[in-house]
Amino acid sequence: MENLLDRITLDVNQCNGKPTIRHKRITVNTILEYLSAGESYEEILENYPTLEKKDIDACIAWAAKLMNRNYIIEYA
Repeated sequence: MENLLDRITLDVNQCNGKPTIRHKRITVNTILEYLSAGESYEEILENYPTLEKKDIDACIAWAAKLMNRNYIIEYA
């Protein structure tokens, strides 16, 4: 079974080091913004024809993994 997170790539020389999908110049953040705006998978795939449904699933999995961490907020 393929690990969805393997579809997320990090390269300091691409997209300012932001996580991208399979070394494409499409950031995870871009896809998450589309989803949060209510766009469907079909609409996203229409706008980005080189993506696959599993790429969008990987973006969601990436976000979920980040939210599983502990964060400390310092107030000034």
